[in-house]
Amino acid sequence: KIFMNTLKYLQSNEFLLDVDLWRLFSNLEDLNKISLSFVKTFFEIVKEHISKSDSLMDFTSILRKFFQGDLCQTHQIYCLNYTSAVFYLENLRQREDFGIYLKQWCEQNEQCKRLHLPELLVAPLHRLTRYPLLLNNIWKRSTDEAERGFIWSLKETVEKSIRDLEGKVKWLDNFQKFRQLQEVIIWPQVWDRDKRFFVPECLKQSLRENSSENILSSANRLLLHEGRLALAESTRLLDVYLFLFDDLLLITKIKRNKKKYGGSDTSLIPVCPSLTPELQSFIRGGGVCTVLDQPIPLDRLRLKNVDPIHVTGRYLRAFKCLHK
Repeated sequence: KIFMNTLKYLQSNEFLLDVDLWRLFSNLEDLNKISLSFVKTFFEIVKEHISKSDSLMDFTSILRKFFQGDLCQTHQIYCLNYTSAVFYLENLRQREDFGIYLKQWCEQNEQCKRLHLPELLVAPLHRLTRYPLLLNNIWKRSTDEAERGFIWSLKETVEKSIRDLEGKVKWLDNFQKFRQLQEVIIWPQVWDRDKRFFVPECLKQSLRENSSENILSSANRLLLHEGRLALAESTRLLDVYLFLFDDLLLITKIKRNKKKYGGSDTSLIPVCPSLTPELQSFIRGGGVCTVLDQPIPLDRLRLKNVDPIHVTGRYLRAFKCLHK
């Protein structure tokens, strides 16, 4: 709330007006409100029991009110926006004015206890996962059978909600990652890949309309691994960047191309935080990956190690890609 309220104050004074509060903090105000209400009501029952030792601690009503109400739903909204918020924050942190806001206006506040904004934004996710533990502890100490059955069913409902949420978060993270890859991976036209190809002009428009970029638009495809390798051509070694998906292998050539993003300052390019640091740095440096050849389906691919005695130079290991 220190970070959020400070940003509101700065924006009321005409600073950082382009920073989107919702993208950064989502429904944090609603989440704080309902979480605080739950905690206060919960401890009121405990205090009443302590002051009246003969009274029973009836948690059923409060648990029904909050866990069948808005408590978990409010957390879910926040959690679904979390990945996008981290993505947005990482790009904002590249800016000098936003860095001053973080370090001088917020992080020096004693209440932050030297914690940075990313460490604070993740806290509601951790809290949500602790609710089943709380419900389980109440269930173990309950003596009323009807109450035990209700609390157990509630715990299972919350756990299922968390499992469903994890699937949605992974899907969103994968979606953002592939949207980034669609921007950085360039698919040259078939007649540009090899000058020996002849494509009649009457067919070029049809080929342009069937864009290869749609290959990466599938929400079900997974990126398993990616990184730099050297491709041995007839007379030279070519630096390439490989993308290994769960169904195909894509070989690309690294190329610096700052004009792609329409400006010279590439440090502010939005970069998905779930990509490897190497690829993030490469994208911020204005790099693109140009596809060398058509994707290789994994069911048609065989890998064969090359004997070390045939490997020269700085490369310690080598392998052949055989496909049909």
